[in-house]
Amino acid sequence: MHYIFEVVLKPGYSAEQYADAWIRASEIIQRAPGAQGTRLHRKIGDPSRLLAIATWESKAARDAMEAVLPDEVQEIIAEQVPHVEINLIGEFDAPEWTVLPPG
Repeated sequence: MHYIFEVVLKPGYSAEQYADAWIRASEIIQRAPGAQGTRLHRKIGDPSRLLAIATWESKAARDAMEAVLPDEVQEIIAEQVPHVEINLIGEFDAPEWTVLPPG
């Protein structure tokens, strides 16, 4: 499953500053059972908006991690609160199959 959210940076805060915190938190979160990777993308034409995608084995695995979020991760997230707005886009099932164009 994919957990997708948008990060809106407040004026004066850079994507690089957020990415530093993202990496620190992700290194810990990705140790959780069922974690399958995470990506952070900058929006074309608007560097104050980022798209975050975390991939998990299942929604249950992600929910279990969130239920016991390590204190260090909670502290990293709390540090970011004054600098960003987080908008959950949603939780999506991973496709059982993918259609790719020929080539």
